[in-house]
Amino acid sequence: MRRTDRLFDIIQILRDGKLHRAQDIAARLEVSVRTIYRDMDTLVASGVPVQGERGVGYMITEAITLPPLTLTVEELEALNLGMAIVGEAADPNLKAAALSLADKVDAVLPTQTIAEADAWKFAVYPFADAARGFAHMPTLRAAIRARQKLRLTYTSKDGRVTTRVVRPLHMEYWGRVWTLTSWCELRRDHRVFRVDLIQSAEALAELFVDEPGKTLADYSP
Repeated sequence: MRRTDRLFDIIQILRDGKLHRAQDIAARLEVSVRTIYRDMDTLVASGVPVQGERGVGYMITEAITLPPLTLTVEELEALNLGMAIVGEAADPNLKAAALSLADKVDAVLPTQTIAEADAWKFAVYPFADAARGFAHMPTLRAAIRARQKLRLTYTSKDGRVTTRVVRPLHMEYWGRVWTLTSWCELRRDHRVFRVDLIQSAEALAELFVDEPGKTLADYSP
């Protein structure tokens, strides 16, 4: 189980307003008590109204809450863009509120499988990076739907700039940062690109069809 999914499950357990021992939560989620202690520290730091202490138990105190929401990809994108814009505001109170809201969203957002080698610490990236990536979202989404090849100019994490042609297959959200899973014709393999590190994305006239070894189902993180 991914840590973000576990944090989500802990919040659901604590929602009944009762006191829960760390040992009981750990047994239920099949992790160590030490892991639950660290998770509780993360939830408190993210602004979740958790009260309690080690050896006694934990509970969620009364707070302003929203009912459970099911967001579409477009709605989640809009929420992130709004937080990114406010996060760059000059008003320190609004900026702090945007950071706090983003942490709360990150804490309850279930994630999906991603290669451990590419498991970046997204929460430390500034909002400006996240906002920059949104400019490419319409082109990327349209290319995935149309099964249309893209020419990407991309800056890797170590600062190298490359231009490559890819088959866009799938987009995922990982806590303020979106990724694009593709078949890269330069590397002849699947590659996962951080959208905020894409410098340009050009839709090409060439379409693609499924070929053995090059589909999303063939991707093994």
